[in-house]
Amino acid sequence: MTIRNIGLIGVGLMGHGIGKNILAKGFALSVCAHRNRAPVESLVSMGAVERETPAEVAAHSELVILCVTGSPQVEEAVFGEKGVIKGARPGLIIADCSTAEPDATVRLAGELAKSDITLVDTPLTRTPREAEAGKLGMMTGGDPGILSRIRPVMDSFADTIIHAGPVGSGHRLKLINNFLSLSHAAIAAEAIAVAAKAGVSMQALKDIVVAGGANSVMFERLIKLPLEGDDSAAKFAIVNARKDLRYYAAMAESQSSAAFLAEQVLQLYSLAVGLGHGERYVPRMVDVMMELRGEK
Repeated sequence: MTIRNIGLIGVGLMGHGIGKNILAKGFALSVCAHRNRAPVESLVSMGAVERETPAEVAAHSELVILCVTGSPQVEEAVFGEKGVIKGARPGLIIADCSTAEPDATVRLAGELAKSDITLVDTPLTRTPREAEAGKLGMMTGGDPGILSRIRPVMDSFADTIIHAGPVGSGHRLKLINNFLSLSHAAIAAEAIAVAAKAGVSMQALKDIVVAGGANSVMFERLIKLPLEGDDSAAKFAIVNARKDLRYYAAMAESQSSAAFLAEQVLQLYSLAVGLGHGERYVPRMVDVMMELRGEK
């Protein structure tokens, strides 16, 4: 059966682009506000219907997409006093686009199955810019039949969709992906800070790095900060980066895997939060590294 009625909970930097593209493909969309009303009002102006609570969103939806911060927020959105479970009908599908703890995702899926509600994990890669353009990357975990059924909706805002395995696998893959990207960002931040203190031209640093094997997507995003004063190439808060690294380290520990580098990178992002940079975007890790060296 074709899905037409979509609910979206978590209309923030990523959620606005997701909702915009869902509407553009002709789906009906229900949303509810949390803190920032601007993206909700924007989507309503495009045809979305605002609902008062997650329960009301679920009552008007066949598929509910969650785009919140992490596992505690997912739990609250689903099982809270006015959560999805209170308005859901049997057969509802929940797609969790958050970056969550895989074990919590598996447990949540089991609880929801008792009410004939299916949870799949569908975490995202890339940035709000790609969300607006409908070109996000997605990792999926769950029943292939359910994922096939919701695929037309996901295709409206993602152009790369990788099935990782059973429920929880999408979140496992996302944590590994984020460990790599956030570690690359930390390395790039340190290199840029050392180069600045050594008097190396930032343009020269960029030119030589992007021409060889030292290059990375995160380096190209971070080097824009000293060259152009632009931190918008990676609109992802440092405090959320710390959360993802904490989830990754916990996942590695739960399976008795060594995570030496992850612990070091986690400590660096934790230090950045402690120094008051938590709400700033990841490219500002360059500022953190400069601050640690007594520089601006």
